[in-house]
Amino acid sequence: MAVFLLLLTLFGLAGTQHQALMEYLERRLLAIEDRISIWHEQTSRYATELRDFKQQMVALMENLDKEKEALRADLDGINTRVERVEREMDYLDTQNGAQPCVDVDDKLVEQDVTLVKEKNRDKYDKLTECREMISSVKAMKILKRVGGPKGIWTKDIVSRSDKIYIFNGTSEDSLYEFNSARDFATSPGISRAKEIKLPSTWDGTGHAVYKGHVYYVKKDKEFQVVKYNLKNVSVVDTAVFPAEDQIPVYGLNPETYIDLAVDEEGLWAIYATRENERNICLAKMDPNTLDMEQMWDTPCPRENAEVAFVICGTVYVVYNTKLPSRSRVQCVFDVSDMVTNDDAPLVYFPKRYGSHSSMKYNPGDQLIYAWDDGYQILYKLVMKKKLEV
Repeated sequence: MAVFLLLLTLFGLAGTQHQALMEYLERRLLAIEDRISIWHEQTSRYATELRDFKQQMVALMENLDKEKEALRADLDGINTRVERVEREMDYLDTQNGAQPCVDVDDKLVEQDVTLVKEKNRDKYDKLTECREMISSVKAMKILKRVGGPKGIWTKDIVSRSDKIYIFNGTSEDSLYEFNSARDFATSPGISRAKEIKLPSTWDGTGHAVYKGHVYYVKKDKEFQVVKYNLKNVSVVDTAVFPAEDQIPVYGLNPETYIDLAVDEEGLWAIYATRENERNICLAKMDPNTLDMEQMWDTPCPRENAEVAFVICGTVYVVYNTKLPSRSRVQCVFDVSDMVTNDDAPLVYFPKRYGSHSSMKYNPGDQLIYAWDDGYQILYKLVMKKKLEV
């Protein structure tokens, strides 16, 4: 009987604990359901807020697009006004003959002029009767596009040959020869060209082809000018350039330290040194011996200069204008003192792509062979007589 009562007591206690456990589990489930309900409400609220935010952003983007179009229209209008103002300023410059090459410091200007006069005490003796200067650019022709953004293309200057020579890049040991400009224009790339391997690497974009010889600049410990015979495929002569502490001659073409140019008078070298780092220097070279016959400090600044070329003993320096599509002759220096900046007209080159890396004048056809961002361009010049001083 006692055992039976003990069992009843144990069963009663077990039932009570089971009931308590069930109540506890029920309370936990209710709490979890409450939390799930709260999560659903929060998720719904967040989704609504996100949808509203998305609609606001779409509206803002539409407004931004409208404002962007309005701003673009305003900028186009401003650009048109700027171009109109620039044309008017250019017209006024042409009418008033404003001198473009002016130093800020008058004392420095006086010093530069004095230095030029001292260095030019022995007046240059002209070899020819050439008395011509640029009047304007008559026409422009884009022949083709081949090679990299920088390079040279030119004819054998002062020669009956129609051959075209290509220096692609700013440092190589080869150049390419075409039989004519037509052959070059119709050739796919340089596939039809004759490759000429030089005995050493040329540097920069300042080389020339003159009377069957390539004159190229070689950079070693010192700058050297190498004369290479195209017919005999051999080096004729090599000379160390006598200038010290050379720096890039053009502010916009830092790879070029010496720019060799040919005109009716012969071979010239355009360069710059640290001694007179503001301005460009000019030297007359003997094409046979590579000796320097005479040297000048010009008043033409290096800053913003692209390229330069020489015609009848007058160096024309081409600069960038504010508009990226145009460049112009902004400074001239005549070794015979027959042309000044006041006399020289404003000559524009309708630069279309990037920046001219080279301009090579050919006195035989009075064309300039220009390289502009990989495009080979011809500029036809109109000439006039220099004024006697």
